[in-house]
Amino acid sequence: MEMMLNLDEPLFSTVRELMDIPEEMEKTFNAPTRAYVRDRKAMANTPMDVKEMPDGRIVLIVDMPGVHANEVKVQVEDNNLLVINGERKRSTEEEKDGKYLRMERRMGKFMRKFTLPDNVNLDSITAEYRDGVLTVTVQRLPPPEPKKPRLVEVKVGGGAGGEKVEAAK
Repeated sequence: MEMMLNLDEPLFSTVRELMDIPEEMEKTFNAPTRAYVRDRKAMANTPMDVKEMPDGRIVLIVDMPGVHANEVKVQVEDNNLLVINGERKRSTEEEKDGKYLRMERRMGKFMRKFTLPDNVNLDSITAEYRDGVLTVTVQRLPPPEPKKPRLVEVKVGGGAGGEKVEAAK
């Protein structure tokens, strides 16, 4: 007596649907947030070059045509994350004059992040904006000097007036 299973029966189709629920829930709960998508777009649309100079400096060069210097912010977060952000806006004069037939220049917020190495001098970071190009320079700290051994005084124990003996140098 041979038994054939029909996988198109309602019971099997229900089991298949139940097995797909965890996958659908994962897609829903792990979907990127709007803020994440917005930040990714802002970062992708801001070209940046990073150079290490022969003297050890790190130079970041960011193209920002049409952005006013007062609309750019450079900051260090968490002691090692350099964040460059701002906003490119259309002037109100551009808005009222005529009708756009094509808009290719990107407007809106922009951002770039760069993880700094551990050996940088955070107090020496400089930023210069000229002709639509932001140049951020980060100085490296000199390598630490090797630690010298510290001389420890050796005391001779004993009575009330213990003698002090200096260790040989």
